[in-house]
Amino acid sequence: MKKYILYILTGVAACGLCSCEDALDRYPKDRLTPDNFFHTEEECQLYTNDFYTMFPSAGTIYGETADIIAKTTLTSEVLGNRTVPATAGSWKWEKLRDINFFLQYSSNCADEHVRLEYEGVARFFRAWFYFEKVKHYGDVPWVDRPIDAGDPLLFEKGRDPREMVMQKVIEDLDFAVTNLPVERSVYRVTRWAALALKSRVCLFEGTFRKYHGLKDWESYLTACATASKRFTDESGYSVYTTGTTPYLNLFSSLKALDTEIVLARAYNTAIGLKHDVNGYLTSITMGRPGLLKNIANMYLMKDGTPFTSQPGWETMQLPEESKNRDGRFAQTVRTPGYKRIDDTALSAPNLAATMTGYQLVKYLQSAKYDSYNASTNDLPLLRAAEVMLNYAEAKAELGTLTQEDIDLAIKPLRDRVGVANLSLTKANASPDPYLASPETGYANVTGDNKGVILEIRRERTIELAMEGFRYYDIMRWKEGKTFEQPLLGLYIPAKGEYDIDGDGTPDVYFATKGETPSTTAKLTLVIDQDILFSDGDHGYISPHKNNPGIWDETRDYFYPIPTDDRSLTGGALTQNPGWNDGLNF
Repeated sequence: MKKYILYILTGVAACGLCSCEDALDRYPKDRLTPDNFFHTEEECQLYTNDFYTMFPSAGTIYGETADIIAKTTLTSEVLGNRTVPATAGSWKWEKLRDINFFLQYSSNCADEHVRLEYEGVARFFRAWFYFEKVKHYGDVPWVDRPIDAGDPLLFEKGRDPREMVMQKVIEDLDFAVTNLPVERSVYRVTRWAALALKSRVCLFEGTFRKYHGLKDWESYLTACATASKRFTDESGYSVYTTGTTPYLNLFSSLKALDTEIVLARAYNTAIGLKHDVNGYLTSITMGRPGLLKNIANMYLMKDGTPFTSQPGWETMQLPEESKNRDGRFAQTVRTPGYKRIDDTALSAPNLAATMTGYQLVKYLQSAKYDSYNASTNDLPLLRAAEVMLNYAEAKAELGTLTQEDIDLAIKPLRDRVGVANLSLTKANASPDPYLASPETGYANVTGDNKGVILEIRRERTIELAMEGFRYYDIMRWKEGKTFEQPLLGLYIPAKGEYDIDGDGTPDVYFATKGETPSTTAKLTLVIDQDILFSDGDHGYISPHKNNPGIWDETRDYFYPIPTDDRSLTGGALTQNPGWNDGLNF
């Protein structure tokens, strides 16, 4: 029965496209119509269930690249070769219409408590929808009612200022916070999911405004700090710390661990919901992703000092650079001593399956899930660690961060992986040169809080790697020029045989063309054929040596508006600066 109702709801939504009021166009009384639906909680839930398909796909979450992960193909954003499309998936508006359609008819539900809850669901997703649009395009049209096929608004609506749109997003989230359930549910939106999303949205908008020279950035960062603190004080969520590798376990667990994870995308073999993270991380044909050297260098030593303050850090090989590091390093990439889940054998990095030598293990389950599209671990969408980081960053940017705030928001994350706590005084007294460098860090951070802002960015980069944040972090910080830096991996001092994981057994031989090596290594890679180095036959692995990125500061922080949509409005819909779409309006 439920499947039948869900199927028929498509027709309900389509009914909204018709607006004629004459007798021929009225709905027969014996059929499902907007007027006779949405009366019960079941009907409201069935319709709003479809909104959950708006969440990012598995591959979008774990498959992020930006400047932290390299794979066989670079994105057009990193390469700088985007063009103006005729149409674009990120410019689709169908889900917005579905949301507004529900809000138009939700008053059919006489049970006020039920009605408000599901209006809260709808407004949570409208906020999510518009946040994604603003991240992509900046100013976008705000529409809060269903647009019918012949509605003049379809052809006349231009872009509204992002300030107005973002205020509407905040209004929607505040409504959701008030009306969504307080009971935890890792698969359904709750008050805590709405607070976490508000924390995310306000941090993004506040820092984007600050670093892009827009006004009113302080109010958004203040709202971020307030929402984050309320979440921490009231929600009961905390950092997951069970086991010897709690950070790794948090992501490899089949079911989302609701100690920390607020909202997750569910996967389940029994109903055919699976993804391919195991194949992605272990196969030689699915992108060969690998952490990049600039991020590997950011992981601290256990005593809290920078790895890049160690003598000879530039040319250390993996066994040496893995010693005494932040526990997240060995729980994100394969390092010496790594064993697959449910396996007792050591597993060295497979350089045939990773472009950089830093082979990723975050989300990786046991080998029985390695076949195509066999992974079933839930994927986090919102978690407490992010909210904690949002709080610390917002207060640091506002200049109101205290050591007490750091102890609340940063210390638990470091405690989980055995790293000394961050000192506000020390960080600001001596900002890390590696993080402050335009080549390896963030050139735009200034002021008295420079050191601690850089440290919080370090923490965020490491903690949230492979969770879909990095590209838009770079956008809001106005650090797009980072994409022009070389993409590098492990350091290899010379051709020949290497024990990558330091277990006494050779893992790979780097050979010159035409060489027939004598080696017991399972893998041989031919230099300049199978693998590229930064300095000819040695140096850093350089997977995209011949593909430097190009970033246009005047254009590339926003995506172009599709030409078909601009043409439809006759120019009422304007183009983003710097994008030439060939239209004369």
